[in-house]
Amino acid sequence: MLLPACLALGVLAPAAEAQAPRPPQLVIVSFDGAHDNALWSRSLDLATRTHAHFTYFLSCTFLMTKKEGGRAYAAPGHSVGRSNVGFAQSQEEIALRVRHIWQAHQAGHDIGSHACGHFDGKDWTKDDWSREFAAFTQALGGAWEAAGIQSEEPEGWQDFAHHGIHGFRAPYLSTSAGLLPAEQAAGFAYDASLVTKGPALPVEEDGLPRFGLPTIPEGPSSRRVIAMDYNLFVRHSMGVENKKDSALFEERTIAAYRAAFEAQYAGERVPLQLGFHFVEMNGGAYWRALERFLSETCGREDVACVSYAEALERLKSDHAGRPAQGAL
Repeated sequence: MLLPACLALGVLAPAAEAQAPRPPQLVIVSFDGAHDNALWSRSLDLATRTHAHFTYFLSCTFLMTKKEGGRAYAAPGHSVGRSNVGFAQSQEEIALRVRHIWQAHQAGHDIGSHACGHFDGKDWTKDDWSREFAAFTQALGGAWEAAGIQSEEPEGWQDFAHHGIHGFRAPYLSTSAGLLPAEQAAGFAYDASLVTKGPALPVEEDGLPRFGLPTIPEGPSSRRVIAMDYNLFVRHSMGVENKKDSALFEERTIAAYRAAFEAQYAGERVPLQLGFHFVEMNGGAYWRALERFLSETCGREDVACVSYAEALERLKSDHAGRPAQGAL
């Protein structure tokens, strides 16, 4: 019997070309505002339980009282002492908040900037944005003094305040032509102010990576909605608090998260980004959905629940050469 030439020579036939290993599925969870101290504690506990890292986009007026720091803060185009999200109510509140921020930083979470008074910067110039960024840095650097506990300021806080804030998300996800050059001048490593149709890799614009919250199918008709708690709040109850249907809203939300995750986990492994606020809307439906989703997801094989800063580093290697126009 004649043998195939390769076997007759004792050479194994070449195996099918091995497929390149798939990158892990990234889940990126962020919180805008980062003010309510009870939710600081709750989120940090959630991170510990699920081995997740989060990004906290901090609004800096929560590091000042209106009586003290508020008398010096003036957003571009607005009078002194104005803030769309208010101020801290007391020094004691600030003290607890700065301890939470430092705890999060030391635990490996990513603290980002959400500007100061949560104003719409759609018409702001580069100089306007730069002024707001400078106010943020000044407020963060002086936070322990503002809390009346300057003697407790930890070593390394000033370096963190001036050099450790790597990301920015614009209030209302509202940007202007002046934002990108101001971010570059301020030394930000990434922006997270975009919205994309479905999960997408960050795009690089003039050297700055820009992430976008995705729209995902939700509800009985699978209409798309931005994957952020506030947008779900508006979808479900027109932005009016409805505790009666809280359980229903929770189930709709976690179903949307699960479907969006599974589509990527079984598909191209594009990171799934989910956005939240330090506010419990519709009776806490969206926070409960988040806690359930992360508890069942973060421990799965080939899944990493990471901050934006971590995702950026992973994507530089995990997704190198991926065919996505303009992506990293």
